[in-house]
Amino acid sequence: PDCGWGGMWQRMNRAAEEFYSRLLQEFNEEKKGICKDPFIYEADIQVQLISKSQPNPLKNILNENDSVFIVEKAAFEKEETSYVEEPPSEETAISDFSTGEAVGPFALPVGRARQIIGLYTMAHNPNMTHLKMNRPATALPPLWVRCDSSDPEGTCWLGAELITTNDGVAGIVLYVVTCKADKNYSVTLGNLKNSHKKRHHLSTVTARGFARYELFKSTVLDDTVIPSQTAITLDISWSPVDEILQIPPLSSTATLNIRVESGEPRGCLNHLHRELKFLLVLAEGVRTGVTEWLEPLEAKSAVELVQEFLNDLNKLDGFGDSTKKDTETMKHDTAAVDRSVLIIVRGDLDFAEQLWCKMSSSVVSYQDLVKCFTLVLQSLQRGDTQPWLHSGSNSLLSKLIHQSYHGAMDAVSLTGTVPLQMLLEIGLDKLKKDYISFFIGQELASLNHLEYFISPSVDIQEQVYRVQKLHHILEILVSCMLFIKPQHELLFSLTQSCIKYYKQNPLNEQHIFQLPVRPAAVKNLYQSEKPQKWKVEISSGQKKVKTVWQLSDISPVDHLDFHRPDVSELTLNGSLEERTSFISMVTCSQVHFK
Repeated sequence: PDCGWGGMWQRMNRAAEEFYSRLLQEFNEEKKGICKDPFIYEADIQVQLISKSQPNPLKNILNENDSVFIVEKAAFEKEETSYVEEPPSEETAISDFSTGEAVGPFALPVGRARQIIGLYTMAHNPNMTHLKMNRPATALPPLWVRCDSSDPEGTCWLGAELITTNDGVAGIVLYVVTCKADKNYSVTLGNLKNSHKKRHHLSTVTARGFARYELFKSTVLDDTVIPSQTAITLDISWSPVDEILQIPPLSSTATLNIRVESGEPRGCLNHLHRELKFLLVLAEGVRTGVTEWLEPLEAKSAVELVQEFLNDLNKLDGFGDSTKKDTETMKHDTAAVDRSVLIIVRGDLDFAEQLWCKMSSSVVSYQDLVKCFTLVLQSLQRGDTQPWLHSGSNSLLSKLIHQSYHGAMDAVSLTGTVPLQMLLEIGLDKLKKDYISFFIGQELASLNHLEYFISPSVDIQEQVYRVQKLHHILEILVSCMLFIKPQHELLFSLTQSCIKYYKQNPLNEQHIFQLPVRPAAVKNLYQSEKPQKWKVEISSGQKKVKTVWQLSDISPVDHLDFHRPDVSELTLNGSLEERTSFISMVTCSQVHFK
């Protein structure tokens, strides 16, 4: 067996060759579009190549968007031990395998992480000609290792990124990321600049600032509600920076980030969202024959409500008073829950739309559907009423109503999916008119802009899907109008941006819509607020060589469990001030191979 220094070097050489070979294999497969699970290395480590399109765990510290290798402790260690013994003081801080459950991600001891970075560096160093591998080495994506903060500095990531030229790999930048749960700091901007100059032998440096403000975040109202993902944040960047925690100047660059989940509890579109959900139930029923009805909103049965509605119409000979009465009631009902004039309650609901309102809030079975439409068709056949309709509808019910004006209606068999289709058609017509009324009434879009979403020329399932997209745009706009009250020009730009996105992309309520804004237009939203994250990046123009200092409300490291104050530890008045803050720091050093 190998012994002494020579044996150790040989083992390290073999390890560097093997590690590089596995990384290269993964890299080549990813280029071919083969997505794979993480691979296990040395029994205790797993490695995954994160591509540009996947969520990057470094995003909260560095604005990393490129492909990276992420190295972490494997969820379950095998019995074998790794080739280097670790001192007991560097046991991983949060991994607990005693329960037999994996709840990653898991961090490696800092010493082990340094070894991994060392292997990656050795393999790429062109001076290591004794390694048995093809030269020149293929330049691989950056490698980042999760660390357990067990060293005095609190290291939570180690990273390595290659410096490449036309001649191949010229060197490497080695990163150290530290993080501590602490809101007290003594560092000054001058300290940070001087240490960066000293470390990298520079005479001048520039500082770039970044701040994120949380303008709105959905809160959990009670334990039974799944938390909504709705969030509106403002990102601001600027240069130069004058001091730590500087309020961004009006000359900054600012972007609103808007993610809205439909049905936001504190929004004011709940009734419309409920109608959309009912529409989706019907569409699913037409498509698959299976219908999962919603809980009714009304105490009375659907049949009772429709019978009363028809009786009222008969008394009034089907003229407009009934519409007026009905929409006034609706306005009164929604006023209780809607805190804004934004709400879409039209005062011109026709017969079919009023019927939709009655049935969508009360129908709980296929039998309800058949009985309600039977009552309506009998009333039309008898000529009890001649209800008025908006022009332009192609629904089966509107055709039957037009025929009833002339006393000759087609026979309709209320079997199979026919009743579902009939209600789906009038619901689609009604919701399209609601959305048109909002967008045109608020001067945010023209009929021409909305044509894609309201066109009747595609099949009914596609129409429903496009109306869903339009509803999501509406939720985004109303959330902004309620919670950040932007100027009209900003809302108009946001509307056009959403319309453009949804003409080309599928429905995605997790999508973050980004809108550039002038800081002066939103200064009242941030100038007196505490940022959720404040960061300064010091560099001398070289993209990879930088020092970063960051203070944030949320831990930027997802593999470490920092102590947070218990609710009982917070004072009632000072709960916001007492919130744990996290200070993170990124430093780097360069190694030149040539």
